[in-house]
Amino acid sequence: MTRFTFPALAFLMLALSGCATPPPAQTLPQAWLKPGVQVKLPSPQLATPVNQQQLLTATVKGKQQSLLVLLNADGKSLQLAGLSPLGIRLFKVVYDQQGIHTEQAIKIDGLPPANQVLADIMFSYWPAESWQPLLPSGWQLKDEPLRRTLLDNHGNTITRIDYLPKGSTRQPVSIAQQAFHYQITIQNVGD
Repeated sequence: MTRFTFPALAFLMLALSGCATPPPAQTLPQAWLKPGVQVKLPSPQLATPVNQQQLLTATVKGKQQSLLVLLNADGKSLQLAGLSPLGIRLFKVVYDQQGIHTEQAIKIDGLPPANQVLADIMFSYWPAESWQPLLPSGWQLKDEPLRRTLLDNHGNTITRIDYLPKGSTRQPVSIAQQAFHYQITIQNVGD
């Protein structure tokens, strides 16, 4: 399993398959937090639905890539679709009570799998209370008004998510993953 974790949303989906779309794949709802440490993902259920169109710009190993991602968390499942700059669908991921289901059109080497993308999205949007019981012993998810920080059992920052206020809620604008050395900036389309 690739040990890179892509936050927010999409780039990670592309590493799942070859150029032809095989039957939808199903994987266990787990993701890497850092090399050698995995976590089970929280339930896909979310009290407050989320429906976003986001332009993600990922910086990995000094290279930048952009991708349009459609995110829909309807309270029962989490659905992601990644589109090329020309609007061509590259992948679709659904996380529901039966697990993670993926459909992939294009393979891009070096990008993490879909469940890593889901983990980053879920770290951004799901309540800290749904994550804390699933984290390894000694790990913490510190939640501040405009920042969320995942700390390992030694107090080292693993993931930092920055937010901007949006009405009575907050909107993620960047994810920095220290253990796997990548950063994603998030721009909501239409804002």
